[in-house]
Amino acid sequence: MMKSGWTHTLIDDAAKTPQTQTFHALGTSIVLTVYGTTSADILTASQQLVDQYEDQLTVNRVDSEVMAINHAAGETAIQVSDSTFSLVKLALTASLEDSGFNAAIGPLVKQWQIGFAGAHVPSKESIQAAMTLIDPHKIVLDEEQHSVLLQEAGMELDLGAIAKGYIADRIRDLWRAHGVISGIINLGGNLLFVGDAPARVDKMWRIGVQDPWAQRGAPLATVILPECSAVTSGIYERHLDVDGQAYHHIIDSRTGYPFETRLESVTIFSRHSVIGEIESTRLFFDQAADEQWLVAHPDCYGAVFVSQDHKLTSVGFKQQVDGSLILASNEV
Repeated sequence: MMKSGWTHTLIDDAAKTPQTQTFHALGTSIVLTVYGTTSADILTASQQLVDQYEDQLTVNRVDSEVMAINHAAGETAIQVSDSTFSLVKLALTASLEDSGFNAAIGPLVKQWQIGFAGAHVPSKESIQAAMTLIDPHKIVLDEEQHSVLLQEAGMELDLGAIAKGYIADRIRDLWRAHGVISGIINLGGNLLFVGDAPARVDKMWRIGVQDPWAQRGAPLATVILPECSAVTSGIYERHLDVDGQAYHHIIDSRTGYPFETRLESVTIFSRHSVIGEIESTRLFFDQAADEQWLVAHPDCYGAVFVSQDHKLTSVGFKQQVDGSLILASNEV
């Protein structure tokens, strides 16, 4: 009997064996991890996908599709790719709900620059001038042409509050198309867990809610869920300290100043990361949620709030004896 011309080596616990790729993009550290025998090529393709979307959506470079829209503000509509148009459309819909999320907030963010070189407290006059340029009703979309128009010169789109979630969801689409059975997409702390947790008998992921007063990676609580996204809006990392006054980076488009809040963070657990991005902003401004919010947002599993007086509350979850949080409902 002839022997085959290749040999096969068994891999212990193949389904639990991770392959990881780490790189810098979207202004942060990206860590992509897949489990099992999936080809490492999927990680290279994922990085290329991130780079492609950054080329389209960034406002931190002179050239991108979003910057082309901004440069043409007050003058002409700019035709963009399907993906950019769909994201702008989603961002505009959320902005018009007047829930704290505002895709037109670019001029205000540019005034404060919190988290970037040159961060400072702007003058009242500068803030008032920027406030005249952040009306999302002046963003005009043309469905047939796939074009975007900012009606006033000086207006600027900023999709930073939604882009990571959108990109994470697209990476998951890519992984599913290539048969990835399990993995973790980490876009600078915005997390998306794909498939089953490979190291758990119950196949559920253990997800830590960051302790704002501890080093990064130290959890204040642990949430147990199936495949899901975890997105946090918080004020404990990016801030500006001037004359004893701390200014965080979440700007209230109604006042032009950082939002006054009793919260340190809100973490949303949802089926889609882009929904988590929108809802974490909404609930940060609402500062609370109840069962009615959960019913109105079926793509969300629940939310965890951490207040500035170190209290943790949640909606959609119940606490186990060991302190971990699980779904209050059996539905997943």
